[in-house]
Amino acid sequence: MAAAPVVPAPPAPEAAPLSQGARIINTFIAPSKTFTDLRRSAAWWAPFLLLVIVSSALVFTAGQKIGFRKIMENQMQSQPKAQARLENLPADQRERQLDAGAKFTGIFSYIFPIFLLLIWLFVALVNWATFRVAVGADISFGKSLAIIIYATLPLTLRSVLSIGSVLAGVNADSFSFQNPLASNPGYFMNPADGVFLYGIATAVDIFMIWTLVLTAIGFACVAKIKTGTAYAVVFGWWAVLTIAVTGVSAAFS
Repeated sequence: MAAAPVVPAPPAPEAAPLSQGARIINTFIAPSKTFTDLRRSAAWWAPFLLLVIVSSALVFTAGQKIGFRKIMENQMQSQPKAQARLENLPADQRERQLDAGAKFTGIFSYIFPIFLLLIWLFVALVNWATFRVAVGADISFGKSLAIIIYATLPLTLRSVLSIGSVLAGVNADSFSFQNPLASNPGYFMNPADGVFLYGIATAVDIFMIWTLVLTAIGFACVAKIKTGTAYAVVFGWWAVLTIAVTGVSAAFS
């Protein structure tokens, strides 16, 4: 009696492609779905556009409620050397510099997403090169950039919460665009007491840690590598870059 023919199992159905909106939502509730979909398309315009809108709303709200001059003065607390030079100027020159600084703070804050995109390009390049060369992962630079941008959506959420904080009447003496929310130890510190320590404490932020976790998940999903390896690379580079940037800032502050 002839053996029954072996019928091959039908291929597993492919997951339906996600819209840009679905990708954004799933980044928060089911990140593996978003990052797996990046294999199909590395488009990242939606989260970046959302960032620009929310960032502009925060800058406008803070400018109206607190004022760019006050925000600039608060930010200068993390630059004691510059603050000391300003205080040594004659009163009229000091006022002119404060007015000019307030205008610069407003303009720069509105266009900051452009500079942030340049930072993301650098971070994406560093991670892409590491995963390609050191890990041997098969991933393109475009997908690496998309992972980085989608993974930063928690920072956009932080900006939304910061808008609510400003509208609720946050203490104007403690607000700055660099550290707008009480989501890290640095928020409760005086920058003048130690610029380097303040910078490190500010970097250990709940939303930043969330972003790093999403970044590691993203590279694990897209490049199909071990999750532990992805975490080691992402958190390792974050620690190196944070210490380096904070050290340089402290040296010149």
